Amino acid sequence: MAREINIKQGVDWITILLYAALLIIGWLNIYAAVYKPDEAMTLFSLDHRAGLQMLFIGGAIFIITLILFIDHNIYDTLAYIFYGIMIGILILTIFVSPNIKGSHSWIRVGSFQLQPAEFAKIVTALALSKYLSGQLINITKFSDAVKAILIIIVPPIIIILQNETGSALTFAALIIPLYREGLPGVYPALGITFIILFVLALVFPTWWIIGGIALLCVIFFQFILKKREQTRGNIIRIAAIFMLASTFIFGVDFLLNDVLKPHQQKRITVLVNPNVDPMGVGWNVNQSRIAISSGGFIGKGYLQGTQTKFDYVPEQETDFIFCTVGEEWGFVGSVAVIVLFLVLITRLINLAEKQGRNSFARIYGYCVAGYLFFHLMVNIGMTIGLMPVIGIPLPLISYGGSSLWSFTILLFIFIKLDAHRSFKV
Repeated sequence: MAREINIKQGVDWITILLYAALLIIGWLNIYAAVYKPDEAMTLFSLDHRAGLQMLFIGGAIFIITLILFIDHNIYDTLAYIFYGIMIGILILTIFVSPNIKGSHSWIRVGSFQLQPAEFAKIVTALALSKYLSGQLINITKFSDAVKAILIIIVPPIIIILQNETGSALTFAALIIPLYREGLPGVYPALGITFIILFVLALVFPTWWIIGGIALLCVIFFQFILKKREQTRGNIIRIAAIFMLASTFIFGVDFLLNDVLKPHQQKRITVLVNPNVDPMGVGWNVNQSRIAISSGGFIGKGYLQGTQTKFDYVPEQETDFIFCTVGEEWGFVGSVAVIVLFLVLITRLINLAEKQGRNSFARIYGYCVAGYLFFHLMVNIGMTIGLMPVIGIPLPLISYGGSSLWSFTILLFIFIKLDAHRSFKV
């Protein structure tokens, strides 16, 4: 009994309340997304996805109970073992998973299907935290940075082989804890530069971009560098940057035209031109934007969304759940949901900074915050046409057991670790 009392005193209840609020909002909006006025549907009926989500929430409560009562040292001690087991499961999934919409990323467990890629995020965060918290690790050293990046990229490479590109991209969120632990700012700057070049490659012909880069290099050398800096060494460095950028541009062109399948190409090109396939790939985005804009300032009212009721937006209870929020809850409700997420992310960062000497917990807290922020940014970006449609759910809001349970485990492992900061259990 004393152990239970200690847990109650140690956990951060504000974080738990934020989690519960988002969970309830998600459940209500899933029901709104599947609700049919002419059918007898109750919130608790297992004949639709809102009822099934209730079962997943029950499973999440069971998971939370286990996490809070399991010894917190297990996550640090067995991090690499968990990571190795998950790599094996991901590889096995390629061969045993059925083909679902072209993806081999689901494993059937009884009557349910689980997506190992969602749970791979957890063990990768644990393994990265374990590695970076080592006493002799210095992320500013090139060799240590490479090892940390290898820990991050191995799971998404396997996930890409499952043809589940969206889930693989979420691991990019782990750049946030790397940067917090001292990764030089030049790496994020390079990442942003490559993103800009990628977008330019979608809009302009390849040779125009390369010509523009060459012109910028000449201007930089002739007019920005001082005379004493116009040395042979700097010429070589600028030439190397030009070659790297040009190679990347050609690589993007090759990827788009020779590697990606037609439907994948359209998903990317629709980002810069939503009208490229308005009745196909562009349909989801266009209808989602219509639904969100039709909600106005205060929304049409709960269960009153017309875009929702007539199924104009496919996958509206999963990847496009935010358009249900926008249509029925309006601008006010949409902002409220975003604010709840941002408060939760900020809370996690604040708790992570309070971990003191427990660097493992601090790094892991930043991993959780990074995942939440990345999913929030990309999912909402998808629904309003600012991001390509890559099938990333909105955490705790979208329908699905794998997503809900993976984020529950992610969050409550950190809550458990944080409970030991101020109170020993």
